Amino acid sequence: MKYEAIIFDLDGVVVSTDNCHYEAWKQLADEEGIYFDRTINERLRGVSRMESLEIVLEKAEKSYTEDEKFQMAERKNGYYKELIKKLDKTAILEGAEEFITDAKSKGIKVAIGSSSKNTIAILTQIGLLETFDKIADGNDIKNSKPAPDVFLKAAEKLGIEPTKCVVVEDADAGVEAALAANMDVIAVGYASANPKCTYSAKGLFDIKVDDIM
Repeated sequence: MKYEAIIFDLDGVVVSTDNCHYEAWKQLADEEGIYFDRTINERLRGVSRMESLEIVLEKAEKSYTEDEKFQMAERKNGYYKELIKKLDKTAILEGAEEFITDAKSKGIKVAIGSSSKNTIAILTQIGLLETFDKIADGNDIKNSKPAPDVFLKAAEKLGIEPTKCVVVEDADAGVEAALAANMDVIAVGYASANPKCTYSAKGLFDIKVDDIM
């Protein structure tokens, strides 16, 4: 087979938490009197929490100290963690479970490679925690996407060479991270128009494991 492992981003690939992120950032922004909308929210896709905060603060009318920024990011994460407690299996994106099951039936290892530090909580909520062979997330790395760290960590945990891994991503930052890790990438959703991707699809419902093998 061409690949021995498939590494999945979480948000926007396996599960939809977009609205949870939006509502959490919106609550924080409203409290601070900062303009925030869904267009700005799209710029946060695949970006770390602190980097996302810097984007949100572009609309701020005052400056914040590093300590204040840290506290704001923690507040946002608190709001987000409350929101994801309401997630269930209905949040799993169309075709994701079927694609993962098909890959595993063919002897391909499956892992999560996500910048989110809430990965375990989300997978638990949607009932997929035991589905993946390994999980690499924001708790394992210092540099978020577009740095390749989380995908390299996932490959390391799997014990598989990066060139034998293919990544599934929905964000341009994730596509860049996969390529920097020397991995091929299946771009879905918002990233499907990225000309650098190896394969593209509307979502995991729109591609079969056999299509990449």
